[in-house]
Amino acid sequence: MKYLCLVYCDEGLLHSLPDSPEDAECMAYAESIQGSGRMLAAEALKSVQTATTVRMRNGQMSLTDGPFAETKEQLAGFYLVEARDLNEALNIAKGIPAARVGSVEVRPVRELQP
Repeated sequence: MKYLCLVYCDEGLLHSLPDSPEDAECMAYAESIQGSGRMLAAEALKSVQTATTVRMRNGQMSLTDGPFAETKEQLAGFYLVEARDLNEALNIAKGIPAARVGSVEVRPVRELQP
């Protein structure tokens, strides 16, 4: 089953806390999951300041600079993994280096029906 691990953190603190991971550590962890055959995709995201939110209402598009919601933690990246079950997905998520300074939301992927 596919699981999406959404990595959240306070962008202002991500690289300044003692437990903050370096890019090399994050890449090494992603490579280890890739090597196990469980990684489907993973990406780090640029700053939330680069986000644009799109809404469609009554056939009209509305664009807003910035994220969907103002929060203390911002979406920093994701891992899309293949896992036997939620427990295996949670074990993958706990190893994500950014979990030490933020949080990782784990959600099963819902397959769309044709």
